[in-house]
Amino acid sequence: MNPETAPQEITTLVGREVYTKNGVFVGEVEDLRLDLDVEQVTGLALHQINTELFGPDVSQSRGVIVPYRWVQAVGDIVIVNDVVERVHSDETDEEEVAA
Repeated sequence: MNPETAPQEITTLVGREVYTKNGVFVGEVEDLRLDLDVEQVTGLALHQINTELFGPDVSQSRGVIVPYRWVQAVGDIVIVNDVVERVHSDETDEEEVAA
């Protein structure tokens, strides 16, 4: 875990909203994925996800897990890089080509 983005207590992440660095809402932190062997947070389990970013299969599921390596900043909200937006954009482009 990057010491600059690591919160003082990992439990403080639960309930925080997650946005991309471009300001697009991704979801809200519901839980954390931990690697106990190395004592690191490896992912953020999000619920109340932005249905526009994720396909219908994900929208019907309980949520998504975002790799912690995508986290760029932790404060009142969590900022992740724009990979989520690019994944959505790539899927949209593929659908337009198929049509």
